[in-house]
Amino acid sequence: MKTLRLLGLTAFCLCAFVAADKRPERQAEDKPSPEDGDVLQLKKGNFNRALRKNKQLLVHFYVPLSGEGHRISAAFEGAAAELQGSEVKLAVVDVAKEKDLAKELNVTGLATIRLYLAGDKHNPVTCPAPHTSASILAWLKRRAGSAADLIADLSQSESSEELTVVGFFKELDHEYVQVFYDAAVDLPDVNFAVTQNNEVITKYGLTHDVVLLLKQSKLIQAYKMTPQTSKEMLIVFITVYQMDPVTEYTGQTATQILSSPVLNHALLFVNKSSAAFKEIHSAFNGAAESYRLKILFVWVDVDEPRNGRMMEYFRVRSFEAPLIRLVNLTDHVTYHLPSDTLDVHTIKAFCQSYLEGEAKPKMQSQPIPEGWDQRPVKELVGMTLEKVGFNPDKTVFVLFYLPYSAASRALFPLWEELAEALKGREDVVVARIDASANDINMSVQGGYPSLCLFPALYAERVVVYTGKREVKDLLKFVDKEMKKAKKYRVTEDEDRRKYIEAAKAEEAKKANQSKDEL
Repeated sequence: MKTLRLLGLTAFCLCAFVAADKRPERQAEDKPSPEDGDVLQLKKGNFNRALRKNKQLLVHFYVPLSGEGHRISAAFEGAAAELQGSEVKLAVVDVAKEKDLAKELNVTGLATIRLYLAGDKHNPVTCPAPHTSASILAWLKRRAGSAADLIADLSQSESSEELTVVGFFKELDHEYVQVFYDAAVDLPDVNFAVTQNNEVITKYGLTHDVVLLLKQSKLIQAYKMTPQTSKEMLIVFITVYQMDPVTEYTGQTATQILSSPVLNHALLFVNKSSAAFKEIHSAFNGAAESYRLKILFVWVDVDEPRNGRMMEYFRVRSFEAPLIRLVNLTDHVTYHLPSDTLDVHTIKAFCQSYLEGEAKPKMQSQPIPEGWDQRPVKELVGMTLEKVGFNPDKTVFVLFYLPYSAASRALFPLWEELAEALKGREDVVVARIDASANDINMSVQGGYPSLCLFPALYAERVVVYTGKREVKDLLKFVDKEMKKAKKYRVTEDEDRRKYIEAAKAEEAKKANQSKDEL
């Protein structure tokens, strides 16, 4: 179930960055045979034959037009050229067309890569999704080799801009070395090296049996191997520290973010061009350092059009930024940071409350409060907002507020005073709703707090109040909008009357036709 949820979210978030293959189609007579060329085009009819013919068959099962599938296909083309003359053959299967074959082989997911050995159809080896052709070549070499192949001169690796994972071991036949090598096989996109050079370990002030993450001679992080260290634990450590403490969500980073072994994600939705961006990003980064291996910190630019799908998924609108959400990719329950102050202390306190199970999840709607409509100011929730607001016989004035906002709380006494001034008018409702705890699926034209009037009309209209926040001004606004709505209502009622009469006439006409036919 967890895998299916992750695949669903991955598909949703990556779809905004799909690049269509625009290569011109070849004429039919120019098309090579499916079993010619560097990369085989396999179908149900020739799959078994390809298995028998090739000792090692690496197959990419892909979905057309998927962003990840397009990238992997390009990597396959490059790797196939390098592997000419070897016993490894690369192939692809279009699972959209070959559904029966995919079902027979139990292929699921957007991009599945399997290595079939010696014609064995039932026990393939799963290959990690590669970023480049070099990743494919590294994986094939590592799975067929040993840790001795990783022994290297670190002078070049230390100066590399790419991350290098260095294992320093006293004995190369120790079980720690095998765990290290198994991790290297599963992470073909990462540079790995093994050394027994005491000068290297002395340089960083560490002891043997330790894994170092190096970039440009700088020690990023170190991991001390223990008898309890598993391959999976080492992979989590490497993949987390391979990324920066905070990662921007883009088409290039989406796969890395969504495939991270850390399933708790803190998402900062912020406008990169805003004056406060640097300060907020710095605070977010400061908090991130304290939660490596526990929470993945990601920021999303709300001003980037390609992030629209991401914002839609988490129900975030650009004017609400900056804000922070926490989500677990296992259950997709979302938590909202209840503060308009985004400093290091506040962000860390929120993350800690989430990890300790004390944070309250953000819901589409709060439960309907008991006696919600018995108070002068009616307390609305997501489930009652539209039903109350769009009542054609009531004028409804709603305060959309954030409970943690000082600006919102400052309006509470004013709203009570307004409700008191209008308590004798049964055609007017004064209400409020917590915009942080309920999904608001309508435009309030700006941030919160927002004052919105719903006129007594059949048409679902919302008028945002932008005047002075005084009771007398609010009353004038209500009366003015009620007069305008009254005029519109006359037209609406007339249109409705004509529609009903026309419908009755059409019904009577059909009934008479039926009688004549009888």
